[in-house]
Amino acid sequence: MGKIVGVCVEPGHRMYNYNAGLFVLSRGSRVMVETEHGLELGTIVTPPRPASEEESNIRLKKVYRLANDADLAQNRKNVELQTQAHAYCLRCIDELGLEMNLVSVRSQFDGSKLTFYFTADGRVDFRELVKMLTKAYRMRIELRQIGVRNRAKICGGIGRCGHSHCCSAFMNDFEPVSIRMAKEQGLLLNPTKISGLCGRLMCCLAFEHKTYCDLKSGFPEAGKYVRTKMGRGKVVRQNVLKESITIKTDEGHELDVGLDQIIEETAA
Repeated sequence: MGKIVGVCVEPGHRMYNYNAGLFVLSRGSRVMVETEHGLELGTIVTPPRPASEEESNIRLKKVYRLANDADLAQNRKNVELQTQAHAYCLRCIDELGLEMNLVSVRSQFDGSKLTFYFTADGRVDFRELVKMLTKAYRMRIELRQIGVRNRAKICGGIGRCGHSHCCSAFMNDFEPVSIRMAKEQGLLLNPTKISGLCGRLMCCLAFEHKTYCDLKSGFPEAGKYVRTKMGRGKVVRQNVLKESITIKTDEGHELDVGLDQIIEETAA
């Protein structure tokens, strides 16, 4: 395999690795690459580098070619079309009284198709809307209903951690996230603290769930009694990252005890 470059098709969104082939590329170079939507204009965001041993076994798509002036002009035309189509679709939705929220409009690079992404509480009869859009733009029109998580992925943004949304930065699919994962990690079950901008539980809870479960397997359970070098007490909290527990002694005092200070579990 040749060298690998990181390509970003949409600014601020996920980077994809491509085989650079024989092209001489640098950060900021504009290239044409194959995506699930066909050929797209992308920007090199990481310079060419040798493939690792693990990456050498993965079949990556190659950079199709360098972008030319015609490609850049087509991209500017597409951006303008998307902006106009977004505004026109909003007016049509308002005119038809449809209960739907338009999220984004995407133009296929060759200008042959427009896809309108929207959210709604239920099913929406948008047949009249499609007719109005087709009449106005004379091209293939697709309306695609998405969920609130996909809306966050398309729109992007900054999470409470200060980084870009995981969903728009690197995630392919959404994994199930449950409140039990937050409990396992000892987080306060405050919806405003454990929910993302989409209003759903943060995806990163699922990323760290297995690690917390593995670490907690060596901890005595809350409610159990243990004998430690600092005395006997009831486990009231597990401090996973500190590798310690908090016990309540028979005298009513709370003590932080390291796992290496636990002698044995005892009966109540």
